[in-house]
Amino acid sequence: MPKILYLATEDWFFASHFLPMARAARAAGLDVVVAARAKDQAARIIAEGFRFVASDLDRTSLQPLQAVRDIVRTRGIIRSEQPDIVHCIALRPVLAGGIAARLARTRALVLAPTGLGHLWIERGPGPAVARHLMRFAVGSWLRSPRTRYVFENREDPPEFGLDPDAADVTIVGGAGIDPRDFPLVPEPPAPPVKVAVVARMIRHKGIAEAVAAARAARALGAPLELNLFGDPDPSNPNSLPISTLQAWSSEPAIKWHGRVSDIARVWREHHIALLLSYREGLPRSLVEAAAAGRPIVAADVTGCREVVRDGENGFLVPLHDVDAAARALAALCADAALRQAMGAAGNARVQRRFTVQAVMAEVEKLYRSLAQFS
Repeated sequence: MPKILYLATEDWFFASHFLPMARAARAAGLDVVVAARAKDQAARIIAEGFRFVASDLDRTSLQPLQAVRDIVRTRGIIRSEQPDIVHCIALRPVLAGGIAARLARTRALVLAPTGLGHLWIERGPGPAVARHLMRFAVGSWLRSPRTRYVFENREDPPEFGLDPDAADVTIVGGAGIDPRDFPLVPEPPAPPVKVAVVARMIRHKGIAEAVAAARAARALGAPLELNLFGDPDPSNPNSLPISTLQAWSSEPAIKWHGRVSDIARVWREHHIALLLSYREGLPRSLVEAAAAGRPIVAADVTGCREVVRDGENGFLVPLHDVDAAARALAALCADAALRQAMGAAGNARVQRRFTVQAVMAEVEKLYRSLAQFS
């Protein structure tokens, strides 16, 4: 049986976003192995019937010495597993795993540089040089007749000199969701109108802007309550201090709840989804909110634009424009019919574009096309 090796950063990241891809690989007749840093979701991956290998890629650093260590360690995993296909997910595994797979002469390589978060957001000469090197490595040096690319939106491929419509590029709707898990449900009673942010509590997710927008919307008279769901990420340099989250929670109508496991319940109990992130691959929380019939206020940035159609299933506001976000929230708070119409439009968009069945079909087709190299 041909073997596919997934290289990811963290077990929780793979379990949360990429299990449908692994299931599609199994459906295509591949033996599935997942290599990632073991945190708290390895057992879930194993329970799916996939083999798990603990790795220690450091996603916090792109320093040259650390990158060399990652390449050496990853090459060791590849040489041990002898996969026919190596599928690298996120920038660090794409760089280290892609180079290691080339050195090991792996038959086929799939590169999925998802998110493009911190490195593509930060300004300055250091990040600019790193982006240039990453573009060259991913879009040129690692490109070959046996390389395929997977992206979550149509705006990211050109970052690497790739055509989103090219035969070696596949665009998928993120991990996809099962609509049965996030059914279209009536909104809860109002007021207050409850707004939810579901994200890691890091600066680049626009958490501070969300709090400021909620304050401004309340100043406009909106009967709004803001709830933040998610944990800080200590391994991320932009993680918010718990003291800051607790301070916000002491303000009227703002509450930080930490991480929750029942996201469907969040959307049953809230009226509006909010995400003022600086950049996304494809924000799963917004797909889930749209499936449940909740209108969205999001920053007009890559990734969010893939989910939200401005004026149709929500509002896109300029990045960092707190006042525009506040006005959009106030408009939704004042108009239940508008919320319901946008929520229905969002649900219809999810059914067309972002179901797990649609994602699995695209990925299975990709893996079957690589069978010629195994």
